Amino acid sequence: MGRFDGVSLPQLHDHHRGLGDLLVVRTAGHVTGAEVLGTIEYGVDVLDCPMVVVLGHDSCGAVGAACAALEDGIAPTGYVRDVIERVTPSVLAARAAGRVEPDEILAEHIRHPVDLLLDRSWVLAERVEAGQAAVMGMCYRLADGSAQVVAARGLDVTADFAL
Repeated sequence: MGRFDGVSLPQLHDHHRGLGDLLVVRTAGHVTGAEVLGTIEYGVDVLDCPMVVVLGHDSCGAVGAACAALEDGIAPTGYVRDVIERVTPSVLAARAAGRVEPDEILAEHIRHPVDLLLDRSWVLAERVEAGQAAVMGMCYRLADGSAQVVAARGLDVTADFAL
């Protein structure tokens, strides 16, 4: 494996991925519900995908909305509220650890679902434990297209990547 720390995502796409090479699951605030877990388990267990990437990005609206809701006590309505409620625990964890800068809060929010995936999915956890898969959390910078690794679990990723 190469280094992802500071590498631009277009460089990763230079290998011309085709239909069926990537299984992409997108949610606001990368919240993890039953449908997301089922899709990831399908990718890892049935399709033998060796890596799950939780890709957050700077200026994340869900993290900003969770911070705002905590500060002013006003939460969004409808199903957006559900998304914000699922983001709030990682914002609170960041603050409890003294991380108050937006980049620090975002990094904590990326780390949180990495661990949540392994905690909730025994299929994924067993694959990671057996050295057959990895889960990586990365922060994508919209301005320059670079991505920084903020969390890595499995497949010796901690030896190969600067965290």
